[in-house]
Amino acid sequence: MTSHLFSPFEIRGVALRNRVVVSPMWQYLGVDGAPTVAHTVHLGRLAEGGPGLTIVEGTTVDRRGRGTVGDLGLWQDDLVPGHAGLVDIIRAGGSVPGIQLIHAGRKGRRNPPWAPEDQPVPDPADWPVLAPSAIPVPVPGAAAPEAMSLRDIEETAHSWAQAARRARDAGYDVIDVQAAHGYLLHTFLSPLTNRRTDAYGGSSHNRARLLIEVVDAIRTEWPDDKALFVRLSCVDVRWGLDRTVELVRELRCHAVDVIDCTSGGLTGRPTPDAPAVGYGYQVPYAEQVRVQTGSPTMAVGMIVHARQAEEIVACGRADLVALGRELLHNPNWPLDAARKLGVADPYAAAPARTAHWLRKRDESFPGLAPSTMGDLDVATVG
Repeated sequence: MTSHLFSPFEIRGVALRNRVVVSPMWQYLGVDGAPTVAHTVHLGRLAEGGPGLTIVEGTTVDRRGRGTVGDLGLWQDDLVPGHAGLVDIIRAGGSVPGIQLIHAGRKGRRNPPWAPEDQPVPDPADWPVLAPSAIPVPVPGAAAPEAMSLRDIEETAHSWAQAARRARDAGYDVIDVQAAHGYLLHTFLSPLTNRRTDAYGGSSHNRARLLIEVVDAIRTEWPDDKALFVRLSCVDVRWGLDRTVELVRELRCHAVDVIDCTSGGLTGRPTPDAPAVGYGYQVPYAEQVRVQTGSPTMAVGMIVHARQAEEIVACGRADLVALGRELLHNPNWPLDAARKLGVADPYAAAPARTAHWLRKRDESFPGLAPSTMGDLDVATVG
């Protein structure tokens, strides 16, 4: 069987063997920005499971922009070797290495999500929380941010360029710019969190200025043959899909290759009429951005089943599908999906030492169709 999900996809000079992407998943285990053995284990097992692209968790471009003390970073040159090690692990697994770059903005200086509620947050003395305007996250205990000066903004754009240079030197092939989910760049875009009256506030054009400057700064250090993604919350409070479409059209003129489509993050529910969380609930955003702008898109959000993911790509609803928690549940999801979709050699993407034994396993079940081994028909689950 020919599978659209397991067809190759090329972006600039980056060739993906299939359309399955490992979404960035924070581990909160960095040591002053550097990855640890835990990151090697996490990314190595996911890369060996057969995805086309593996994106390393949100990695901070500026030490002041960390979300937690355990965030990975690329804010100085001596962090490059640790990331080069992650690149080697991902490539050894057969996947293309990517990295998400981030500045947490007003969501900075926090504890990991599983920390006790009464655990003190880090000392603010050397960790200013920055935002376009001094509007805190509407959750108890959130740090009050400082409104950024023009010098802060200029330094921030420069920090993205330098982090891109370090990502290049480490060997990554894809950068995913985090401009969604209430982090710094998202808060500049939104009139809800950006109350500035200078060139970075007011009109939608001004509010998008920093994101455009960041993208342009990255491209000064990021080679033409490497891919650049931007993650956007396509709908949110006081932000509709029409504004996303307008922004994406502009981003396409600034060498952005793929839009990573999500929603919400500024407060809680993105809009009063937002769909309930369910299978593929955010896929329509990727579909509409793709149709209305011509930009390749990546779909995220409760993509669980092989046939569900196949339908998304086959019907042109998105070019790539990204999975997160489903891959924690089953790191071999791509290999399993290829088998269930009838791909001729479903284990070709696995290392030889793994592929050999998985083929032997299949031989132990003669006559049993792969599609009968646990994958639900997506039509029965929504």
